[in-house]
Parts: sequence; structure tokens; C-alpha cells
Amino acid sequence: MVTNKLNKSYDKNVAFLNDYLGVDQSFDIIQLDLHYAGRNMSMFLIDGFAKDDILHYLMRFLAELKEEQLEPDTLIKLLRTYIPYVELDTVDDLIEAGDNILAGPTALVVEGLDKIIMIDARTYPVRGPEEPDLERVVRGSRDGYVETIIFNTALTRRRIRDRSLRMEYTSIGRRSKSDICICYIEDIADTGKVKLLRDHLKKIDTDGLPMAEKTIEEYLSGRHWNPYPTIRYTERPDTAAAHLYEGHIILIIDGSPSVMILPATFWHHLQHAEEYRQKPLVGAYLRLVRFIAVIASIFILPFYFLMSSQPNLLPDTLAFLGPEELGVIPLLMQFLIAEVGIDMLRMAAIHTPTALATALGLVAAIMIGQVAVEVGLFSNEVVLYLSVAAMGTFATPSYELSLANRIVRIILLCSTAIFGVKGYVIGITGWLIYLIQMNTFKTGYFWPFIPFSGKALFDVMIRTPIPLKSKRPAFLDPKDPDR
Repeated sequence: MVTNKLNKSYDKNVAFLNDYLGVDQSFDIIQLDLHYAGRNMSMFLIDGFAKDDILHYLMRFLAELKEEQLEPDTLIKLLRTYIPYVELDTVDDLIEAGDNILAGPTALVVEGLDKIIMIDARTYPVRGPEEPDLERVVRGSRDGYVETIIFNTALTRRRIRDRSLRMEYTSIGRRSKSDICICYIEDIADTGKVKLLRDHLKKIDTDGLPMAEKTIEEYLSGRHWNPYPTIRYTERPDTAAAHLYEGHIILIIDGSPSVMILPATFWHHLQHAEEYRQKPLVGAYLRLVRFIAVIASIFILPFYFLMSSQPNLLPDTLAFLGPEELGVIPLLMQFLIAEVGIDMLRMAAIHTPTALATALGLVAAIMIGQVAVEVGLFSNEVVLYLSVAAMGTFATPSYELSLANRIVRIILLCSTAIFGVKGYVIGITGWLIYLIQMNTFKTGYFWPFIPFSGKALFDVMIRTPIPLKSKRPAFLDPKDPDR
């Protein structure tokens, strides 16, 4: 790490910071030349980050000082008496001071001192905590994480008032210096997993994190072309708190309203807060319906294609399966065109203003879908089964998992079209083997199915009542296994 120790000359220190920060080249970097208590002082701050009222109050305090009031032990008297503020720190390195200024705190350089006083009187532009669009619930809290790390740590600590809750700060990015917080409950979380995460984060060497948590995920996941997410995201503080109590680790990144939950298995991406906001029997029913929807989103199209292309496999009771009219293009091409069309519609919906979203839906449903069937481009059965698969995709709680399942569905569809029954069976078998051999932070991705744990598997499949869940998940190796 490059360092530049504080110089004995006040003027050289101010000149260095002026040059390092480019004060004359950026209008929002402010340098104030001050003179209080017979000493030259200089204040460096970022316009828009500094709290003007607090700095104005501190400057009034300093303006009333007499020269003899700062002698002797000037630094101690300023820190303990004459700068009445909560968040104060000192640095003796000019580069470190410059990097801190760019992060928001204000630097006070005082003539004759061998340290720079850092005043953390900063504020960031922030929106109010709102309920996340992707994780809405009928009953429950309506607050959600925002893009400011301090707000997010406060929302988390509000729900966990445990003395062993740890918020470890670090930064990543040679240029961006993005703030990162590793959050865990020390009395519960496995020390080895926390250390493993720290080591992984230290190895990240990049200019910055333009995509925040998604950039970090690509460094942590390892397999760059693996479509399946090994890290779960949430924008709900209550969901994050529930995982912390289980022994998970939360990674909070400044600039992102989503926090990362580590480690996360395949089944974690199928859970939703709504299941725990209802009675246990209702929650178990909702989870069962969700599993059915997700399974249908992966397998129903390849299965329907297989039964349509080889009707001899169907028993007489299922003879109604298969298209009555094949349409003007092959069945496989109908599915592939429809799949691409749904993705096009999804992307168009993201970029469409809310006021026009309804109009977009009408155009897609009536002008495109209905006309495509009437002219014979698609058969009615293709539209029906594709709609079922699409509903299963949208019912998947994890957006990342739903996209991965969509890719698997297309691959299964193609393998079934090429190799028939063998392609369908081999495709499913290969998909299962791929998921089983995956790991997330040295944990089996398909746990508790592989490695098998009967009680944990039952808890995954059935939403059990909270009073009956007396143990934390064993795969997390919690220090305190009892709830």
C-alpha cells in the first residue's frame, strides 16, 4: 500500500491534499482556509456529502477559541473539548486522509499537529425504506433495504439487539473504495466460514464495483458460467435477520438495496417470507404450491413435447395430450420462438414506464398472442403449456434461480427434441448431478437432499411451526446449535 506520512510543514500538507484531490479541477471538492486560535487550519470536504449545519456549528465553536486554550496538548484538547462531535478520528497519512475525504468525512488540517482530524459529519442522498417489489407480503413489515450502508446496518441491528452481532467494515476496489460490511452473530456463526469469506474478499483485486453486489458475487461464486446462484439476495431486513439467527453471514454493500446471504443452498432460493407470515398449515400449502410451480416451469414443456412427438408413449387416459393442429412451423420452433418472445416482453416491461405497462400487456396478449394462434403460427396447446411454465417461473421467489431454470428448460427441450426419451431422461439426470456436485462455501448445494438429512429435508419441504424448530441448520456448523 502506497503511503505518504504527514509532513512537518503545514503548507506542504495542504498543497499535497490539494493536488491529490484535484481541488482546482473539481467544483464539488471544497478546501477552506481558516485561522482560529492563532493557528492556520484547512478544511477539506465534498460538497453534497458534508452536513453543512454541523460544520457551521463546529466552526463557530473554533472561532471562539483563544490561543492559550490550545496549549499544551493541542490535539487532545481539540478532540476531547473543543470539537464537540461524536464521530472523530485521526490519521497520520496524507493518502489515507485523501481517500477518507472522498468517502465523505471532512478533514481538518491544523498547523503544528502531526495528525489530521477526521470529522465524520457526512450524509448521503437516500430514499426512504420501502417494501421491495420482488418480496412483497400480505402481512408483515413494509420497510426494505436502501442504497446507503449505514441505513441498512441500522435496519438490521433494529431487529437483532444481540451483543454479539458483529458489523465488520472493509472496502473493495482500488479506485472505488466501496464500503463493505460483513454482518454475523459471533455466538452463532461458524468462525471458519466467517474467516473463509474474509479471505475471499481480500483476494478481490479490481478497480471498482460498478454493479455492487453482482460484481462481488462473480468473484465469490468461482464458476463463472454456472447459471445457478450460490448466493441468496434479499431486500427485506426481517428475512436477513431470520438468516442471521440461523447462523448465516450477511454481506452489505454500499450502493445496493440488496444484501447477500451466505451460504445459500438450492432450497433457500425457494423460500419466501409470505410462508412464515401465515399459519403453519397455510404456509406449508403455499410452499407445496410453489414447489409444484417451480417443477412445472422446468419439466412441463419438455414432457409435453416428448408426449406430442411420441404419442405411443401415452396411455389411453392421456390421449388428449398433444396438439390437434401442429401449426405452420415445427413444434420445437414454436416453443423456442415463444420462449424468446417472453424474454423480449419481460425486457420491454422493465424499460416501459408504469403508466404504459398495462398497454404493453394488452398488445402482447391480444395483438401478438391471439393473432399468432389465429394465423396458425402457434397452436393453442403451445400457448397453454408455455403459460403454465411462465407462471412457474414468476412464482419462483429468487429471480436469479428463475432465470437459471429457464435456461435448463430450453436445454431439456432441445435434448428431448434431438434424442427423444433418452434425451429427456439423460437431461434430467445430468441436471441433478450438476446441482448435487455444486458447492457453496464448502457446503453441498443440494443439502439436505445430498448429503442426506431426513429431518432437515422434511423442514425444507414442509413449512414447520416455529416452536417445533429447536435446532439451527446443521450445514452451517453453528456454535450454538440450539435455538
